[in-house]
Amino acid sequence: MADAVTGATGRSTEAADGHDWQAWQDSWDRQQEWYMPDREERFRVMLDMAEALVGPTPRVLDLACGTGSITDRLLRRFPDSTSTGVDLDPALLTIARGHFAGDSRVTFVTADLKDPHWRAALPYDTYDAVLTATALHWLHSEDLAVLYGQLAPLVRPGGVFMNADHMPDPATPRINAAERAHRHAGMDRARGAGALDWADWWAVAAADPALAEPTKRRFEIYGEHADGDTPPADWHAATLRAAGFAEARTVWRSPSDALVLGLK
Repeated sequence: MADAVTGATGRSTEAADGHDWQAWQDSWDRQQEWYMPDREERFRVMLDMAEALVGPTPRVLDLACGTGSITDRLLRRFPDSTSTGVDLDPALLTIARGHFAGDSRVTFVTADLKDPHWRAALPYDTYDAVLTATALHWLHSEDLAVLYGQLAPLVRPGGVFMNADHMPDPATPRINAAERAHRHAGMDRARGAGALDWADWWAVAAADPALAEPTKRRFEIYGEHADGDTPPADWHAATLRAAGFAEARTVWRSPSDALVLGLK
């Protein structure tokens, strides 16, 4: 199982606690890229737009941060930025805390975004940017609209919120079906070459002594997968404007996903 989490750099990435958290970070990235080959492109556009609107030293809230994928790219590109990662998943937060251990620019908070008081756990009242990717589809639209209303006061005037997620266009079902079939054919080929899917990855995590208990608790919280929905990008933009953002629109999209930006 150790081969499944080999570090991408080829050098030793063992942390002070004796665990190779960099390897787990790399493994998570590869698993997510199996589903989203253009994942790095959406991160690039997200950080481009953050720089364009709030500059190269932002205070960022990494919302539903998982292992800290956004924070990792943020700090590499903007080393003078700071990040607060918030999530409920104990296994992914274990990886994130291990990976960023000792970095004073990063703080992690355990909180449930469905809890109306989740913002009380944050270390700051406002942020220059709130960023999230491939996470909020775990929420139903009604809950997501409530969350957008909670996020608006957290974003300072002139600040931004960005959500990159699955946002298919319901008006084009044949196009959607063809794209999905083509994408899944490529995924099948990659799986045949040894790529880990969601279930495989979690099985490897459950076998790691440092992640076994957090993974068990994670499945007690979420089950196999949440049953949220995936409204189109126009819904996200309209809901953000209704929540108090002055402007909102799509700034990147693929055939199945989009990055929607709200400007306060």
